[in-house]
Amino acid sequence: MTSVLQLEFLDLRHFSAQHLRPLLEEESALWSQRLHWDYRSSASLVLQYIESHLLSGYAALDQGRVCGYIFCVYETNKAVIGDVFASRQAVDEAAAIKIEQQLIDRLLETLLHSPDLTRVEAQLLLHPHDLHRGPFERAGFQLYPRLFMELELDPPEPSGAALAVHPDEFEGPGGGHYRRWKNSDFELSPQLITASYAGHIDSGINDQYVSLGGAQRFLHNVVRFPGCGIFEEQASWVLAAPNDDRLFGLLLCSRVSASVGHVIQVCVLPEFQRQGIGEKLLDLSAASIRASGCKAVTLTVTEQNQSAISLYRRLGYRVQHRFDAMLWEKRWH
Repeated sequence: MTSVLQLEFLDLRHFSAQHLRPLLEEESALWSQRLHWDYRSSASLVLQYIESHLLSGYAALDQGRVCGYIFCVYETNKAVIGDVFASRQAVDEAAAIKIEQQLIDRLLETLLHSPDLTRVEAQLLLHPHDLHRGPFERAGFQLYPRLFMELELDPPEPSGAALAVHPDEFEGPGGGHYRRWKNSDFELSPQLITASYAGHIDSGINDQYVSLGGAQRFLHNVVRFPGCGIFEEQASWVLAAPNDDRLFGLLLCSRVSASVGHVIQVCVLPEFQRQGIGEKLLDLSAASIRASGCKAVTLTVTEQNQSAISLYRRLGYRVQHRFDAMLWEKRWH
């Protein structure tokens, strides 16, 4: 590529998976390098949607070759920017960043001129904090720094000893019991999520936490699709009411690579907070994912959530990466 000024930007729906596959393979390698995250299953899902021409966004071309892309998905009056990436193989890092920012500019111009759109969200986990601040701030977005934290795990104990320490079920506070996730929890979890996040900073960043319908969509995406890794039922735990008719606390875990687990979600009802339940759920999940052969477990947290960060640090989690969540909401005059 001789100059980024020679780039063409075309509607992503003009392209097939074959055009984007080399770019997604390069991006997957970067996910593995930066975050120890096997992005190939997510990339495969993106390529399926591209092949079906279901993703809105843009592709950047140089001499007919796709060298960058950005996409979003729509949920009624909201758009969620899923990803942006430009190849580092044909140009240097600085040029690739400029291509990404041009892609962001074009998509934001389209979205913010859509008359029915009232909200746009983005979380660019792969990209470091402040890297793409400019395009989003110029468009009127609020930015929320987030942390990617990692806990190194000791080698698994021999012959299932770790599982003997943490059986499948045992007593917890409030007359409840800790147990592993089961399919019926899918119907109980939305009430827990919306109650736990009422007034929380994260419910402002991700409005799926605000409503029961949104929480159901969130659960569907993380439990039944590989967007946050492959869901690990045996490493996901709940604190349930005595008759299993209500959840007091919840931790969802996935496997993002052969040796790394990821805490997708941890939440506790307000009336049960500050009783060590979150810490217990984290310990149970870490022990379970360690017994399955993982060497580390990761999670993300909003930087403003200092109480959660203090807990994670006390448990041994360390900050490995900072990234940004972005939010735009339409202002009514």
